[in-house]
Amino acid sequence: MYGINGQTTKEKIFILIAQIVYLIVSYYLLFIFHEKNYISIGLFVALIITSLRLTAMMFIWLPRGIGWKEAIGNSTAFAIYFLGFPILTVMNNQDSNMILFTAGWMFFLVGSTLNTASELLRKPFKDNPLNKGKLYTGGLFKYAIHINYFGDCLWVLGLALISNNLYSLLIPVGLFLLFMTSYIPNSDKYLQNKYGEQFTAYKKDTKKLIPFIW
Repeated sequence: MYGINGQTTKEKIFILIAQIVYLIVSYYLLFIFHEKNYISIGLFVALIITSLRLTAMMFIWLPRGIGWKEAIGNSTAFAIYFLGFPILTVMNNQDSNMILFTAGWMFFLVGSTLNTASELLRKPFKDNPLNKGKLYTGGLFKYAIHINYFGDCLWVLGLALISNNLYSLLIPVGLFLLFMTSYIPNSDKYLQNKYGEQFTAYKKDTKKLIPFIW
């Protein structure tokens, strides 16, 4: 099966089906096995938005070919978000907290916007043949080398706060540690090998993950 520009899409279809299954299970967890309240509704709406955003990124905004390793890895990560947070919400015995819920939605919206906008702003540069071999340092990437990863950390933190369970924070903390110990070092190595002095100059004057901080 092939999509835009002849790119294979069977792996993407697998991810899409997995997301749909996860959403169905999360619906039952949040509304059948749990009291229907603003937390369960808010979390489920956030998960739907996440699914729609990621699907649009895969098929419409930033279509690209992916392999089975990436497809399985992404599906596993989505399982943690789409099933882990609902399970933790159902298991929670704490009183609901509107302040945490509101803060969670703020982090979720800001993080989702950062992640998607950073990629979309970079797309025209990458698509321009005249920029072949050039490192993109504009848009939101002028504030942090891995601003898209920072967006991921924020929207996942948002989901954790929305779920109203202290143990949910282990998920964004784990994601942050994964970025620090694996994703960012590997990405930096790739960028250094590909762009050489361009990346050396860029990382010298640009924060690594968190704008204005680190």
